[in-house]
Amino acid sequence: MFIAIARPAVEPQGPDAVAVPGSPAIANLTPRALHARLLDNAARRRLRGLERKRCGRTDDADYWLHAAPVAVKKASALREERSFAPLP
Repeated sequence: MFIAIARPAVEPQGPDAVAVPGSPAIANLTPRALHARLLDNAARRRLRGLERKRCGRTDDADYWLHAAPVAVKKASALREERSFAPLP
């Protein structure tokens, strides 16, 4: 059986941040939005680490629990670098 190779209906334009064909590219974020995303990422990593620890997967839990502070440090560095106004 032969399969015809067809091009997808949607072609990505420019660099695709999520590297999945057909997915929309992620636009450049404002410093405040990037800061919020980094903090959300850190919280999710920490929760995943705690979930893995409850499941008894200590090697996986250690990875996620050690990865969370990295995102917090990046957010802190971004805040120092851009020095955007304090939140109201």
